[in-house]
Amino acid sequence: MTVRRGNKLTISIQEHMAIDVCPGPIRPIRQISDYFPRYSPTGPGPQSADGGQSPAEGALQQEGPGVKDGQLGAQRSLTSSADTSAEIDSCDSDDSTSLGTLEFTLLYDRHTSSLHCTIIKAKGLKPMDFNGLADPYVKLHLLPGACKANKLKTRTVRNTLNPMWNETLTYVGITEEDMSRKTLRVSVCDEDKLTHNEFIGESRVALRRLKPNQVKHFNICLEPQAPLSSPSAMSTALRGISCYLKELEQAEERPLEERGRLLLSLQFSTQRGGLIVGIIRCAHLAAMDVNGFSDPYVKTYLKPDTHKRSKHKTVVKKKTLNPEFNEEFFYEISHDELTSKTLEVTVWDYDLGKSNDFIGGATLGLNAKGDCLRHWFDCLKNKDRKVEQWHTLTNELPGSAFSD
Repeated sequence: MTVRRGNKLTISIQEHMAIDVCPGPIRPIRQISDYFPRYSPTGPGPQSADGGQSPAEGALQQEGPGVKDGQLGAQRSLTSSADTSAEIDSCDSDDSTSLGTLEFTLLYDRHTSSLHCTIIKAKGLKPMDFNGLADPYVKLHLLPGACKANKLKTRTVRNTLNPMWNETLTYVGITEEDMSRKTLRVSVCDEDKLTHNEFIGESRVALRRLKPNQVKHFNICLEPQAPLSSPSAMSTALRGISCYLKELEQAEERPLEERGRLLLSLQFSTQRGGLIVGIIRCAHLAAMDVNGFSDPYVKTYLKPDTHKRSKHKTVVKKKTLNPEFNEEFFYEISHDELTSKTLEVTVWDYDLGKSNDFIGGATLGLNAKGDCLRHWFDCLKNKDRKVEQWHTLTNELPGSAFSD
């Protein structure tokens, strides 16, 4: 189109809207000739309807054979590249987007019954915000288990896809049994102040892969949450039956429900002439309040108690499932009398204006079993030595502590 000097170039409204509104690069419009077989540069070209050469080829022939071959090859290469670009752009970019990698270490300290998880860094996280970046943080959960009771969280690193944390999160009260049957879920999320936090990716590590007192290094790719498929009626029934049988088997193996852990210390002092009971801390307690937490405190009894003087009680820790008490109680008693006694430790949730809720308890004595018996025996055997041990709280209420 030629425009004389001084004349104003006019653009139609259709062209104006197409230029201003187009969201991206304009793709080439497919022509009818694109749907017909393409000819190789060395083979015969397409013919016109009257049996002669096509108009385009005839025009090129006037310029000479060298120009004809070069421009025909260029035309075919442009057409094939346009087709290839259209095929690449048509695929969904989300399917090929990586969620990123996460680097961390795990260490199980058998002596202190603690699991240390050091979150080092992440690389190439998926952008979650409008600026093409994210505000990532890492969450830890022990499965199976209540999320609120065992959730640990790192700090948030702002506006980055390659965050550095170098932060250690520690679980206490992790027994050998936990290491054999529990799984650690490590998830990376994007923090949003105005809306809900968004999930980026996760990874799960079976704790049985760890060796006690040895650091294991992980550098793994994050995975998306596996969506639950909609099964048919038959598969739903089979899944329900399998879940029921699994729960029944677990109920037979584990008749008492776990309600958390208690770190207890025992020491028979020959100088003071009695038993020193230390309530150190609790971990992963069951949530008893509607806010997902509890207001726990601990009570101890030394039974039989004819004079009803053996009751001791810690302070109440508000709104926590992992309270730390560090309190000691003293029972004046001889070593010989202690062999016939039973120590009952119960954890309660304080409720103002109504009855307190029982969380869990443990009973130590020569008639106990497992860790409770072993702890009591070590206390009697090793005088003047403080013996600490974690105990699993169960929903079995000791018979001598039915009333608060």
